[in-house]
Amino acid sequence: MARYAIGDVQGCRDELRALLAQLGFSADRDELWFVGDLVNRGPDSLGVLRFVRDLAANATVVLGNHDLHLLAVAYGSTQRRLRRDDTVQDVLGAPDRDQLLDWLRTRPLAVRARHAGRDDLLVHAGVVPQWNSDAVMQVARDVEHALANAPETVFEHMYGDEPSRWSTKLAGQERARFTINVLTRLRYCDRDGRIELRAKGAPGSQARGMLPWFEVPQRASATARVIFGHWSTLGVLRRPNLLALDSGCVWGGALTAADLDAEDDAPDAAVLHAVPCRGYQAPGGD
Repeated sequence: MARYAIGDVQGCRDELRALLAQLGFSADRDELWFVGDLVNRGPDSLGVLRFVRDLAANATVVLGNHDLHLLAVAYGSTQRRLRRDDTVQDVLGAPDRDQLLDWLRTRPLAVRARHAGRDDLLVHAGVVPQWNSDAVMQVARDVEHALANAPETVFEHMYGDEPSRWSTKLAGQERARFTINVLTRLRYCDRDGRIELRAKGAPGSQARGMLPWFEVPQRASATARVIFGHWSTLGVLRRPNLLALDSGCVWGGALTAADLDAEDDAPDAAVLHAVPCRGYQAPGGD
């Protein structure tokens, strides 16, 4: 059995199928970990959702910000409407729309797995320095429970950049909003964990005092290997306890997969696999 993590697909179904062919993926033996953002900006969000859902137990998927955007629109949030560059109308008009959206809504915000002595943590975007793996899973489960039982309430209140710092005293919708922002939108924060959600550029372009979330000294999640996407201007980054996989497929970059069970000292060529993408929108933020 092989385990592969796959970067942001964003509706690029042809590239996903080409990547799986390159991997020699077999549903009889292999497992795929998707970092989120299955949909939007690319040409075939509907096809991607159907394909990944049909993989059943072979696919582990966490929610990304574009997935949540689709759900918020579908559930009628007054805080969210379709944007000019959205490409999820095919999902909203599909005959199997309700089944697909129910499946997507019940995907987790974080996944943790211990395999061969390694602690793997899958999220879409990032983790604040105060959270270890246990804390990530707890805050994620709280939001997942709310999405399962009162999704309209979650979507009505999830938009906004505040609160900007974690506190164990956060409760209710503020706690849920902070959790969603961190796990699906985070790129930069300061040493105290104050999050900056508007900066989208590559490391080195951020405001003074801000760091890529994974560069904060002594972050509590550093003992786990965090696998994430969301950051196309960062691109692919592979370290012993870090794996970033958003290589900007929808912008004309590549769709990338990584062998999760390769040795840490294996060369990149033996671990990383990619297919070029045509580029469906002009490069920009996400």
